[in-house]
Amino acid sequence: MRNFSSAVQTVIDSGTIKFLYLIKLEFNSTYYFTSYSSNVVYDGDTYIADGGLYEFDSPKFSSVIDREAYKIVISDLVDNMAAEFRANVIGNPVSVKVALLDSNNQPLLSPSDVIDVYRGFVDKPAIDVDFETKLAIIEGTSPMSDLDMVRSFQTSKSGMDQKSSTDTSFDEVFDNKEISLKWGKV
Repeated sequence: MRNFSSAVQTVIDSGTIKFLYLIKLEFNSTYYFTSYSSNVVYDGDTYIADGGLYEFDSPKFSSVIDREAYKIVISDLVDNMAAEFRANVIGNPVSVKVALLDSNNQPLLSPSDVIDVYRGFVDKPAIDVDFETKLAIIEGTSPMSDLDMVRSFQTSKSGMDQKSSTDTSFDEVFDNKEISLKWGKV
């Protein structure tokens, strides 16, 4: 069960829930976007209201470990995101938080009041251009997506030395002997 601060619980109990998103993209530069009507300062960082945030997924809560994907769409008329994508952002962190608004429509921005709804990594960046808009589409994926990844791993002393010179777990493996180990999803 998730625990909330007393301020957040008061808003939840009121039955009228208004909220805003805080989206952080850690690329070559770090970008901060909010869905709120004006800029918001959270944890010392200014989240920009007019930064081009176009569309974003609603949070999904799950009780099982899965390959949660999350999509963010940003208007990219000045090519900031296109330049970032060309510099390769795959694997860079993406985080999405939600802050509730109190009864006076003011954001609850204490770190204990802000709720993490997504934390993952860029998986599929794309630029979509039509006659009216240019959109940067960022699809993030959770760390669990690595379960589908297949990588070969050299199982020899010299292969392990490339990963860690202090690890001796493969010191007794015979040279030129290849074996196949299956782990994870098959």
